[in-house]
Amino acid sequence: MLHCNALLAKNFVYIQAISVIRHVFKIKIGKNIKVKHKAATAPITDALLDGSKTLFPEYSYSGKLRPFPRKPRITTLPDSIGTPDYWEHGKPISELQSRGIGQIRVLNSEEIKGMKLAGKLGREVLDVAAKMVKVGVTCEEIDDAVFKACMDRECYPSPLNYRGFPKSCCTSVNEVICHGIPDQRPLQDGDILNIDITVYKNGFHGDLNETFLVGNVDEAGRKLVEASYESLRRAIEQVKPGAKYRDIGGVIQKYINSCGFSVVRSYCGHGINQLFHTAPSVPHYAKNKAIGIMKPGHCFTIEPMINEGVWRDNLWPDDWTAVTADGKRSSQFEHTLLVTETGCEVLTARREMNGQPHFMDNI
Repeated sequence: MLHCNALLAKNFVYIQAISVIRHVFKIKIGKNIKVKHKAATAPITDALLDGSKTLFPEYSYSGKLRPFPRKPRITTLPDSIGTPDYWEHGKPISELQSRGIGQIRVLNSEEIKGMKLAGKLGREVLDVAAKMVKVGVTCEEIDDAVFKACMDRECYPSPLNYRGFPKSCCTSVNEVICHGIPDQRPLQDGDILNIDITVYKNGFHGDLNETFLVGNVDEAGRKLVEASYESLRRAIEQVKPGAKYRDIGGVIQKYINSCGFSVVRSYCGHGINQLFHTAPSVPHYAKNKAIGIMKPGHCFTIEPMINEGVWRDNLWPDDWTAVTADGKRSSQFEHTLLVTETGCEVLTARREMNGQPHFMDNI
């Protein structure tokens, strides 16, 4: 899905009230399928297609990655697809209306069923995307596969037009921390790639992401990816009734510091249910001021972003792509979690290989 936008970490009363405001975060439709809207079109110049020009020539990039052209945002869906309130105009009205309400919702049994289905379908879509990851494939081709997988399951790709986000998933390569926009850059040998998926089904969102190794990744890159996954695993172990949301970050940062890496502070985990982003906020660093105690029925994400170098981030001129300030690599993993009476259930867990992330399959 799409991942959440930067918020002032020091002001968590405000964060709790407005939730995590900006997250993230083409299929050919047969003649016999009714569509809701016609797709917009926009030209892509030959100069941009051949890579001879950059999209933001005046911007000072922190690393080697550059944006490539991409197709226009898709604006056509089959009538059978249920859509969130922001699908047409980009404004998450329900989230905006929830401003000022910092209460963490306890989901009832029917809502929990809805979240479990959304989590299951989100996992299926990510597993489809995982099969696409190889040298030479473009992130836009992965996004196309994600869109098709969502249509096949009659669910909506939650990032699509969420606050104007132009694609169905986020693809974050190398120094991109989160919210990378899928484009026509081919994946290169040695890249690391995060794919962030969120789907919307029957009124509920399911959110997860994984980082993948593209071809032959160096040892330092592998260690970064391994550490980021382990930090999530350790954080999930803390989830149980009575635990404080603010304590999650201490567990993550203690482990990550021991590995020689840093924890991004500008982005956080978030509550999720009928709203893409809502209370609670779940920071991933120590000594934060997050509010709330876990109770059975709470549903939220943990999604630590771990950097090779400094924790600080910059934003590309597209107003979405968050990158490391020093141009070094970043890795992330995410799950949607449900607090149970005895601990938690990972709603977006992989259903095979004992639940391990894809990057571990060939280790």
